[in-house]
Amino acid sequence: MNLLNCIEAQAARLSEAGVSFGHGTAVAFDEAAWLALWALGLPLDQLDEHEAQELSAEQQARIAELIEQRIATRKPAAYLTREAWLQGVPFYVDERAIVPRSFIAELIADASIDSWLSGQTTEVLDLCTGNGSLAVLAAMAWPEVQVDGLDLSAEALEVARINVDKHGLHARIRLMQGDGLAPAIAAGRRYDLILCNPPYVNSQAMSALPAEYRAEPELALAGGADGMDFIRRLLADAPAVLKPHGVLLLEIGNERPFFEAAFPELEAAWMETSSGADQVLLITEESLNMNANKNNNQGPATS
Repeated sequence: MNLLNCIEAQAARLSEAGVSFGHGTAVAFDEAAWLALWALGLPLDQLDEHEAQELSAEQQARIAELIEQRIATRKPAAYLTREAWLQGVPFYVDERAIVPRSFIAELIADASIDSWLSGQTTEVLDLCTGNGSLAVLAAMAWPEVQVDGLDLSAEALEVARINVDKHGLHARIRLMQGDGLAPAIAAGRRYDLILCNPPYVNSQAMSALPAEYRAEPELALAGGADGMDFIRRLLADAPAVLKPHGVLLLEIGNERPFFEAAFPELEAAWMETSSGADQVLLITEESLNMNANKNNNQGPATS
């Protein structure tokens, strides 16, 4: 059996088992290819070069065993391989942090954010940094900036430290632990850009998540009844840490209706990603302050 035939057979097993995707792959064939190439120690982007390679019985068994782990545990493949890729960059990941898959990574890579920045951009915050992938990508994209990676989970920050060191960025990325923006406010930090992929899944959606998502830390996913609990605090606190003309780039997944219901008067720019223009929005410091002033100036409700 050659590699391509093996992948097709294993993809059929994944489909028959009803596993869920979305942690780096979208279909069974791609997931089977990822796991097969990893099991053989082959580059994940070189299937075409190796698809005709004949496999020994031992190699076939190695791949089949990994696929069986994927089916039996329902863990995302990245937790089995201890590796995830974002915009072509490899990151270590394990169960202490969610598998990186943010659309913000696309916007960093294709320079969509650059026009909102300036030559004076020097300080970037990756809030809810998780395994540190967005902090690393930001430091790579903008070599002159300093990046803070902030997360409530001390365990996730242990994973982030592995990735910061892996990419040799310990001199430019500082990791901070604490709740929301509180550590940055306490330290008097001010930022030109805040990146944030927060917990935003609403409670009804949380209850329906496939097992693969429930294998991730709930702290990084659950956003309360409408998914906006963390985001409400973030938008209230962000003006205290954004520099004049700073911007906040916020990912909200499929929660745009809840976001617009929660913040009906907040002016935001919706960013185009591979999943459309409903996943990520950009909010300026001016818009945040205008919204805060409107709320502060509203008088008590009257009947």
